[in-house]
Amino acid sequence: MSATEVKDDRKYTKDHEWLSDDGKVGITAFAVDQLGDITLVDITVKPGDVIEPGAAFGTIESVKTLSDLFAPVGGKVVAVNGELEDKPELINDDCWSAGWMIQLEGAEGGDLMDPATYGKHLEESDH
Repeated sequence: MSATEVKDDRKYTKDHEWLSDDGKVGITAFAVDQLGDITLVDITVKPGDVIEPGAAFGTIESVKTLSDLFAPVGGKVVAVNGELEDKPELINDDCWSAGWMIQLEGAEGGDLMDPATYGKHLEESDH
């Protein structure tokens, strides 16, 4: 997995989170590369919760750092990836599919980039 990999079927935040068409939320390959080996994912929302764009929904811990996880959009939480509790390394192994974190319904708001814009963000900014 390349740190500059961008999937065409997602929208992105400047902070390297992605949102898929089905409402799943995760972090990008760039974020995974910056974090290093992920050791713990603590998702603090549960199905039925309603969250606002930019709201913290948990934390992610790696060998390098502890970071908050922020919702790229608002919506109703309809699913949480419970596998991450026992297997946080799923994010390192496959941040685009198996490593999704939460799924939102009625996703709205947020400042999202299309894949081309996010790709330029990776190339041109200090990230």
